[in-house]
Parts: sequence; C-alpha cells; structure tokens
Amino acid sequence: MQNINENSLQELFPGLELALYEELLEHGEIKQYEAGTTILRIGQAIRSTVLVMEGIVKLYQEDNDGNEYFLYNIQPGQACAVSMVCSFQLETSQVIAKALTDITVLTIPLSFMDKWLGAYKSWHYFVIRTYRARYDELIRTVNEIAFKNMDERLEFYLKNQVKQFGKTVKLTHQDIANDLNSSREVISRLMKKMERNGWIVIHRNSFEWVRPE
Repeated sequence: MQNINENSLQELFPGLELALYEELLEHGEIKQYEAGTTILRIGQAIRSTVLVMEGIVKLYQEDNDGNEYFLYNIQPGQACAVSMVCSFQLETSQVIAKALTDITVLTIPLSFMDKWLGAYKSWHYFVIRTYRARYDELIRTVNEIAFKNMDERLEFYLKNQVKQFGKTVKLTHQDIANDLNSSREVISRLMKKMERNGWIVIHRNSFEWVRPE
C-alpha cells in the first residue's frame, strides 16, 4: 500500500466523519517498516498514535532475563491502544512493538487526540472500541496462562495465528516458544503430537493447519 487516500481510510476505518478523514490525511504521516523491525521499545517516548493500514504488528513484553510475554497483535483497521493511553501526557512505552510482516502505518501526533475526542463523536467511540478490544485480548491471554495447560494454550495460539495469516503460518518453534514463554523442546514435542493426530503439517520454519473443524 504505497498511497493512503480517503477511500482506503474509509474501507479500513469505516464510520468516521468525512471531516475526520480529511484531518487524518492532513496531519497523519505514512510510515513503512520491513518484517522484523522493532518500531517501539520499552522506555521509548510515545509521541504519536498508530493506525495499522497493512500488515501485522506484534506487541509483547520482556522480563529482565529477556524472556518474551506475548500480549496481542494489531491488524489492518486497528489502532495501537498503548499509544492512545499516552495521549494526555508524554509517557514512555512499557511494551515492545515489532512488525511481523511488512507493514504500512499512519501515525498521528498525540496533540490531536484530545482535540478529536471532543470534536468527533466517531473518534470517541473508535478509541473506546480500541480499548475494549485490547482489554478483551489481554483477558484471554491471562486466562490462557493462568488456567490452561500448555497443549491447550498451544492449540489456542495456533488457531489465532491461522485466523490472522491463513492455513500456512511462517513461525519457527522458537518463535512460538517465545510467545508462550515456553521452551523450543516443549513446543516441538507438542506440535509433533498434533501432527501425528492429523491437526497440522510441520514444514521448515512454518506449519500448515489441516485439522477439519
């Protein structure tokens, strides 16, 4: 997606006022990142909110030992709730955001957030929906960690990846282990079990979901 115009904004973010689409185009900045690029680091000052136009962004945290804790993905037509939370004062990020695929985003200076919340009812509702969606995803993540064993967590995780990327997903066993805060050996063992049961086909650095629903 090389160019962003009002039509593409309306397709991805429907229901906003026409004047707001014009302001998004006027004040927003298009940025593109290659897959694997870290676009937000822990401790980095947040100066703009991010609307994802193309590609998928992964949000996660790291502990002092470098272990990853997956939070959620941001897809086209969604916004980064973390950046919206920081709109009223200059704050630093507590999470890491990385491009899972090549991405195109529209960044909006935080100075417009408060103005648009008061001027556009549709933006007010969009922000609330964004908060609610991310909150629901975090609750599901906590539920998976707290109440389910690893094979159930892995099934839930793989199904979510298939919903976002299609039946063939390019993820290594180490990538999956990082997201689930497990070891590569455990993930490999469980995925081989899923393959024997006819749920998946394991390829080099990817897997294919073949289980009939």
